[in-house]
Amino acid sequence: MKLLKLVPETTNIEFTKWRSLAMGISLLLIIGSIALVAVRGLNLGVDFVGGQMVRVTFSQPVHLDELRDTVNALGQGDATIQQFGSPTDVSIRMPLPAGGEGAANAAANKLKAAVEAKYPGVKFGSVDTVSGKVSGELFRTGAIAMGLAMIAISIYIWFRFEWQFGFGSLFALVHDVSLTFGFFALTQLEFDLNSVAAVLTIIGYSLNDTIVVYDRIRENLRKYRKMEIVPLLDLSINETLARTIMTSLTMIIALVCLLIWGPEVIFGFTAAMLLGIFVGTYSSIYMAAPMLVWLKVGPHSFVPKEAAAAKGAERMGPAGGAQP
Repeated sequence: MKLLKLVPETTNIEFTKWRSLAMGISLLLIIGSIALVAVRGLNLGVDFVGGQMVRVTFSQPVHLDELRDTVNALGQGDATIQQFGSPTDVSIRMPLPAGGEGAANAAANKLKAAVEAKYPGVKFGSVDTVSGKVSGELFRTGAIAMGLAMIAISIYIWFRFEWQFGFGSLFALVHDVSLTFGFFALTQLEFDLNSVAAVLTIIGYSLNDTIVVYDRIRENLRKYRKMEIVPLLDLSINETLARTIMTSLTMIIALVCLLIWGPEVIFGFTAAMLLGIFVGTYSSIYMAAPMLVWLKVGPHSFVPKEAAAAKGAERMGPAGGAQP
């Protein structure tokens, strides 16, 4: 029986032909994502801002303004109320009351009683409580983790290949992370520790795909000394295209199933991962690889120093003079 091949061996797509257009689109998306985060901000979860968050499921869609009035009438501070998942699923986030765990439990029970009285048949999910000090530490350590991961990855690729490869991979990671943050700012999905895990996973996936492409580019640079860099990049990308599509497709199938039938608590994580698969694959092909063209990578980039020195000595001749 013949094996199924999603990508024929004779595939020869000119990916780098569109590198300037792709770069322009990517720069606009990065700028737009940064602007969205600056203007709309992230809907930070209890993990990062502290307080109490209660997940509520109603029997039918409710008016958020009426629910907000009911919750604010309790006198526990201004509540942040948002729908998530379906129209009947609502998250209620309130400031953490003073008085420790006992006061927090009393506030949660008071909230449940008021909502049940107003909306019979309501169901309550998890109640998350995080102090302000803990939330600040979580936000700081999460930001440090993402920053150190990107820096360490770039240093590894720098030493593993050349500095141009490290710069290209770092730019691709900045592209992926920026678009992910822009997605959270646009959709106002809750950004919590699960979201940080999604961003770190996207960084790892994008890096893995980029290294596969870079490794094939390096092999071809050594193999085809006289080939121009643009067709060599196209050749390398096409040679790894089957692996890229198969990996991305299997992950997309799993993530779509999680998005449709998975638990609501990881809805944001799954949506971010699904976006990350697309942007990570795109950046490996249209960001990381074409960046080598602008950074003047060519067949000379991987000529061993000993071989270059020997070739130079051969030209000079045994007595130090030029050979005829």
